[in-house]
Amino acid sequence: MSLLVTVAPARPLVRPRSREAAWAWVVLGSLGLALAARVRLPLPFTPVPVTAQTFAVLLLAAALGARRGVQAVLLYLVWGALGAPVFSQGGGWAYLLGPTGGYLLGMVGMAAVVGAVAERTPPSSWRFWAAFVLGEAVLYALGLAWLSRFVGWPQAVALGLTPFVIPDGLKGLAAAALAAWAYGRRA
Repeated sequence: MSLLVTVAPARPLVRPRSREAAWAWVVLGSLGLALAARVRLPLPFTPVPVTAQTFAVLLLAAALGARRGVQAVLLYLVWGALGAPVFSQGGGWAYLLGPTGGYLLGMVGMAAVVGAVAERTPPSSWRFWAAFVLGEAVLYALGLAWLSRFVGWPQAVALGLTPFVIPDGLKGLAAAALAAWAYGRRA
């Protein structure tokens, strides 16, 4: 007799029945991400503001899964690159290629990691938080590498990592609890 209990992995919360409905969810997700970018706290000593974007990416990917979560983030980036003021401080190629561009691109990796966990493991707040931490590591790796091109590596860590670890950890805990609660409500 095995002591292992098999639990069916979760599926994304949103399971559209048509291609059109799936794309509607992707568009809504990208709009939600744009709204989350507006919830920001600029810090005077760094070009990277504290925003609700990582919170939104975790919820997006948990709800839509990896593929659609990534599509929503990519659509958001396309809108921003084309000049729509969807980023925390504006829009356009110059902003996307500026000091915070690596963090914006890192959200794609974050959505992929969190969405994959949401699709392949039983939902729980600690699993979503662990996925958030892994996704955040991808985001920081790309963001810091990009920011270091502008300010050097030691300054990139001081400006783009250190002030954000605690706020991002708290956002991750809150988003993970909310995602787990939503999955529990579905059951």
